[in-house]
Amino acid sequence: MTEQKKDSLKKPLSRREMLKLTGVAGLGLLLGGGGASGLMALGRKKSPASAVEQASPNDKGLPFYGKHQAGIITPAQDFICFAAFDVTAGSADDLRRLFKNWTAAAAAMAAGEMIGEHNTTLNTPPTDTGEAAGLTPSRTTLTFGVGPSLFDGRFGLQGRKPKGLRDLPAFAGDALDPQWCGGDLCVQVCADDMQVVFHAIRNLARIARGHAVLRWTQEGFQRTGRADPGGGTPRNLLGFKDGTGNPDTTDAVLMDQTVWAQPADGPGWMAGGSYMAVRRVRMRVEVWDRSTLKDQEATFGRHRDSGAPLGSRGEFDPVDLKAKSADGQPVIPATSHLRLAKGDGSQQILRRSYSYSSGLDAKTGQLDAGLLFISYQRDLEKQFIPIQKRLAKNDKLNEYTVHTGSAVFACFPGIMNGGYIGDTLI
Repeated sequence: MTEQKKDSLKKPLSRREMLKLTGVAGLGLLLGGGGASGLMALGRKKSPASAVEQASPNDKGLPFYGKHQAGIITPAQDFICFAAFDVTAGSADDLRRLFKNWTAAAAAMAAGEMIGEHNTTLNTPPTDTGEAAGLTPSRTTLTFGVGPSLFDGRFGLQGRKPKGLRDLPAFAGDALDPQWCGGDLCVQVCADDMQVVFHAIRNLARIARGHAVLRWTQEGFQRTGRADPGGGTPRNLLGFKDGTGNPDTTDAVLMDQTVWAQPADGPGWMAGGSYMAVRRVRMRVEVWDRSTLKDQEATFGRHRDSGAPLGSRGEFDPVDLKAKSADGQPVIPATSHLRLAKGDGSQQILRRSYSYSSGLDAKTGQLDAGLLFISYQRDLEKQFIPIQKRLAKNDKLNEYTVHTGSAVFACFPGIMNGGYIGDTLI
């Protein structure tokens, strides 16, 4: 964003350029906020999920159809809007019709194309709202999932609910607000342009009228590829690198073990899909800003500048939880986020988090800003929940954060050409 602001001094801004410069705030004005959890990742070599794809400039589209949904192991784009919907459709046929209509629209938007064919007829409403006309695809991905509440009997799906798809248990310190929780359906839209993201969410909500309504939304951002051409690990709003320890998304075997549901896991319709955890984590940035750098690094268990584990020099150096200081104390404190998130190393998840800023909290006069935490895993109960229980109980970071939103979803396997979203389920 810094480079964009410098450029803006040289010539007048068009309305489109102004929207790009203020993209993070733009969607919030219309939609509002919500979702997030663990902040600092664990430790391996540079994660492709946090790197900018130099070989894929944002004038290219990413495939919508395929074995797995895009937007899960896809290298993270600059912006996100996460939306949860409540279904109002009266029958399974209506729900299926919604999924088919969403599929056609999503495929078009991922390719940077206009939705539908009626965009030049003067006497009918256009089938595309038009604000992304002329813009590049911007690496748009649209990822769809279903929540536990969809299996309540309205559509005859009770017997098809995955065993592990249930609302997360209450964690110590949770301060959940219902306006940021739950949902029958979810859509995660990511792209390298915020106006493109807004266009996608707006049109999906428009297409859903009469079948589903928005329950909550949250927009988010990372540093842009232009601001960080080298594609380093993004930093969260507390100033620390976030995503260092993600598993290698180019390792297909590891992804099968960690992210993708397998046929033997059951139910069959989820094979090739993934389970998503969403947590909206508000950061008490005003309190954090008064803490010393020493305390901040002890809280995360990492050096702020390099991202290296305490006692190490490189961001991707192995994490040594046995290292002791001269006085016999653990170099990486027992209550640090890094130590608790890593545990014994047996649980891994794929984090795909974004920062959020929802303006001023009128009640407190403080910023409502933090992390839209999203993780993907093969099994919520075996992977995410044990990690979050450790963090909720002992993480020193809890002094500076509060979890205000929570949801889980089963994200479908990929959609094959000629199929539709959710066709393995309904």
